[in-house]
Amino acid sequence: MRVRLATLQDTSAISRLFCARVGRWQRLDAQGRGEDVPYDNLTLYERWSHGGPWLSIETAAIWLNQLLGGAGVPLVLEQDARIIGYAELYANDEGDPLRVHGHIAEWVIADEAPSEALDEFLVGMATHAPQKRLSAACSPYDTANVDLYTRCSFVPAVLLHPIRLAAASGQGFYKATDMDDVSASRIQGWGMPIGRATSPRHLWETLMPRLWRTLPEVTAVPRHRLHINASGQEAFVCLQQRPYDARTVDVYCWTPKPLSQQLIHSIRDRAARQGYRSLSFTMTEKMATLVGGEEDTAGGQRQIFVREEGLT
Repeated sequence: MRVRLATLQDTSAISRLFCARVGRWQRLDAQGRGEDVPYDNLTLYERWSHGGPWLSIETAAIWLNQLLGGAGVPLVLEQDARIIGYAELYANDEGDPLRVHGHIAEWVIADEAPSEALDEFLVGMATHAPQKRLSAACSPYDTANVDLYTRCSFVPAVLLHPIRLAAASGQGFYKATDMDDVSASRIQGWGMPIGRATSPRHLWETLMPRLWRTLPEVTAVPRHRLHINASGQEAFVCLQQRPYDARTVDVYCWTPKPLSQQLIHSIRDRAARQGYRSLSFTMTEKMATLVGGEEDTAGGQRQIFVREEGLT
């Protein structure tokens, strides 16, 4: 087995790995009920709805090209010239406690891969990570992945909680402008106190670029990309309408400073002006206590794990 950088030539093989995870291909009928449909009869968006861009060769090629262009590091695990695993690694430079590291945001292993394949893959990923430090995330109740990361020398680093706040207008003074420049260099050294379900760089690359303009069903979901300055605190904020709950937005925020009440007020005000009633935040328990609000039962906790260089 060997780990190497993916190429566009690998697109089909990687897509097959992700498609193999789908037990049933479905779409909604005229009554809104799920019906089983052959894969070839589904539209690109209907395939996308089963797990994202890797579920079609067309969108997979677009996404892989974006990664190879600098958005991330796509890696494949190869055995006897056959691809048996895939992972995406994102380089992050943020403040304590995670600092500089590579985040594993997406990975898949073929069912027929040897039992030691994932361990070998993680070792290979570390050679591509900044300072050979890796992070990964999952639900703390996902016992399979928690056991996996623990076995592979990952240790719990940050536990994130989902909370819900009401949108509220007229709180404080701030300046907010729509973003055109979404270069990831703008968040170098910045943390992500709100919405950090995976890593700052991974979420930036999936939320901020306008990559899917040719898929109208994807771009139909409202997403507001903002540059906010609240009493001297600069931040980039993404407000994304929650599927099936059009009056709620999921909030993602990147900023170089500790979270301030003024910034929270500006985000709540902006959401209210956009016509939303509530906001969903993911943050540490300490920050959630300062912000207030109530538990978001539609969300879920996220545990961030870290694997330091030299651990075995």
